[in-house]
Amino acid sequence: MILKYIVDGLIIGFSASVPLGPIGVLCIQRTLNKGRMAGFFSGLGAAFSDTIYAVIAGFSLSFIVSFIEKQLLYIQIFGAGILILLGVRIFYSNPAKQLRKQKRGKGTLLQDFFSTFLITISNPLAIFLFLAFFASFGVVKSGDNYIKHFLLIAGVMGGASLWWFILTSIVNLFRSKINLRRLWWLNKIAGAAIVVLVVIAFVFFLIDNPME
Repeated sequence: MILKYIVDGLIIGFSASVPLGPIGVLCIQRTLNKGRMAGFFSGLGAAFSDTIYAVIAGFSLSFIVSFIEKQLLYIQIFGAGILILLGVRIFYSNPAKQLRKQKRGKGTLLQDFFSTFLITISNPLAIFLFLAFFASFGVVKSGDNYIKHFLLIAGVMGGASLWWFILTSIVNLFRSKINLRRLWWLNKIAGAAIVVLVVIAFVFFLIDNPME
């Protein structure tokens, strides 16, 4: 019975991470430019952020959900702004300079981790995603103790981390075949893709949540 909570958490965490949005594009770009560990730690930052939102959803912290619902538009604008700036920065970035910084030891895995964490935490819609997952799986019950909830949350973190490990490992297989010129074009494509994905997501958000 306890094992079921871990397995359900793994499935939920993995499934919630699979859609390749702006963060997925960012992790792929970092893997190609800086290596698998940089991409993986970037993914871990997103996984940790998703886990926090899973905690809020799983423990039914209604006062936080209520605050987010009231401030959702402003939080979405803030998060979209950060991602667009990031996309523009990637678009104009020089892969040769990034490789030189990497060789000199500039830029750490912790920076990769916290940068994606801060970006992902600015998307509170993840709470409602996990509320939907938990409801469909029927895994959060009022009578459950904290141990079962924590096992579920640990499973979510494990499932999300597994996805980022698989994605960055697959992308890393092609890294040796990509030269600087291709990296330059990939940065252009990745930067533009991030901006376009953010704009599309924000437009759909405004359609679903029209301003009064």
